[in-house]
Amino acid sequence: MANPPHGGVLKDLIARDAPRRKELSEEAEKLPAVVLTERQLCDMELILNGGFSPLEGFMNEKDYNGVVENNRLADGNLFSMPITLDLSKETIEEVGVKPGARIVLRDLRDDRNLAIMTIEDIYRPDKQKEAREVFDKDGDEAHPAIKYLYHSVQEFYVGGKLEAIDRLMHYDYVALRYSPAELRLHFDKLGWSRVVAFQTRNPMHRAHRELTVRAARQRQANVLIHPVVGLTKPGDIDHFTRVRVYQALLPRYPNGMAVLGLLPLAMRMAGPREALWHAIIRKNHGATHFIVGRDHAGPGKNSKGVDFYGPYDAQDLVTKYKDELGIEMVPFQQMTYLPDRDEYMPKDEVPKDVKTLDISGTELRKRLRTGAHIPEWFSYPEVVRVLRESHPPRNQQGFTIFLTGYQNSGKDAIARALNVTLNQQGGRSVSLLLGETVRHELSSELGFTRADRNTNVGRIAFVASELTKAGAAVIAAPIAPFEDGRKHAREMVEKYGTFFLVHVATPLEYCESTDKKGVYAKARRGEIKGFTGVDDPYEAPEKADLVVDFQKSNVRTIVHQIVLLLEGEGLLEQL
Repeated sequence: MANPPHGGVLKDLIARDAPRRKELSEEAEKLPAVVLTERQLCDMELILNGGFSPLEGFMNEKDYNGVVENNRLADGNLFSMPITLDLSKETIEEVGVKPGARIVLRDLRDDRNLAIMTIEDIYRPDKQKEAREVFDKDGDEAHPAIKYLYHSVQEFYVGGKLEAIDRLMHYDYVALRYSPAELRLHFDKLGWSRVVAFQTRNPMHRAHRELTVRAARQRQANVLIHPVVGLTKPGDIDHFTRVRVYQALLPRYPNGMAVLGLLPLAMRMAGPREALWHAIIRKNHGATHFIVGRDHAGPGKNSKGVDFYGPYDAQDLVTKYKDELGIEMVPFQQMTYLPDRDEYMPKDEVPKDVKTLDISGTELRKRLRTGAHIPEWFSYPEVVRVLRESHPPRNQQGFTIFLTGYQNSGKDAIARALNVTLNQQGGRSVSLLLGETVRHELSSELGFTRADRNTNVGRIAFVASELTKAGAAVIAAPIAPFEDGRKHAREMVEKYGTFFLVHVATPLEYCESTDKKGVYAKARRGEIKGFTGVDDPYEAPEKADLVVDFQKSNVRTIVHQIVLLLEGEGLLEQL
């Protein structure tokens, strides 16, 4: 395969194996299969299309160790991020994974066979070493990649080369999903010989446009806006919104200067190592220059409240390897607005007495949340319009009120009354998820073991999260006796909106003495097994947003307390 002038050798396995596609497809039907996770799919897509060149498969132990210890594959090639296929012991035994075996790797989304892997080795990684060498010397679990490594990554890694059967199927922004070879060809068609790539996982505003235009003009180059649309940092704005922002921004570039292409990368937020990795990936996509920012791909603060990486660590590491990278680093310049000149300028070039204006990311999110004005000097109107569509004002956003407490604690009565109150106010739909209703409609097959109880709470949380995402007010009132189940519920809902945990802390004795249904008496007589408070525990919440006691108060007062909580968060302001 001839190498285009952009970016050096490209290991495009899809093109390489295309003549054998039928043969490989037929073989795959007879092989045991492993269904890949979302992150494994992101990694495999970039292995197959050459984005991770020189990789031709998931790393074996020698390559993995070399990368972890000194940013090099076993053959000496530069590569800074472990790209591994992690599998559980059960999967390895069930599928028959062993050295020399061939397995098919399958897409979890549509059950399609994507590649055949010839197993080279199976090894147990030293996760603590990987965490400390690659992500953070202290192994701090506040780092999202370390948390993922310790709690989501399986215990064994499986190394081996891949043979491509088919590319991954995408249904969004298909015209913008260039493979490395396609992007190189596109640059050649346009006559571009110098390309500055800009990495982003956030919306772009006027300062980003000014930065990239300045970088390109200084180097007589064009711009590749190359945002990540795989997995990014938890809590980031979804890629659908971001791509609409990039599309809205593109016409603001000088005619023909910029191209938009999407990168299906699963980020690790690994700072300096990530920057080096990003540079290699952009070289493979045909870029000749790559912008590296301050604290590039940094995950924020560690558990001590200090940034994981220094502001220039990423630039320093990329500079260290500049002679063999094959792509030139462009330092990110912090741009600031000069209102008297109506222009942007790098902060370090602004004279001392010149007035400047800036809006922080926190301030921008606040303005989007409250509907406050976002000036045109900061972001173009068409960009703000897209962001406002995806970030409705606070009083139109969904939320979940999650009431937990003993049977007959009053939580159901509070939930019903709150449902009436919110429906009376109007402005959004209201959904009521009572514990008994959910048990009957969604969880009738479940028992009352700890696992079954948490499964039930997980189902409630899933429904609540989807309704919250749609802008509804959700009132959930299960017993939810365990802290881990409630914590999981909060995490699910907070991906899309606000979660309030209300502990209805009515004492067990009062709940039992006022029980008109007689269920406590049946439990005491042993007629009901696994009854919370009798022969099953209730773990009081550690950090409830509101604690109420039905013995000391009444429904009307408690509902008013919850309404005040919602109003204090701006969720019940008048439309």
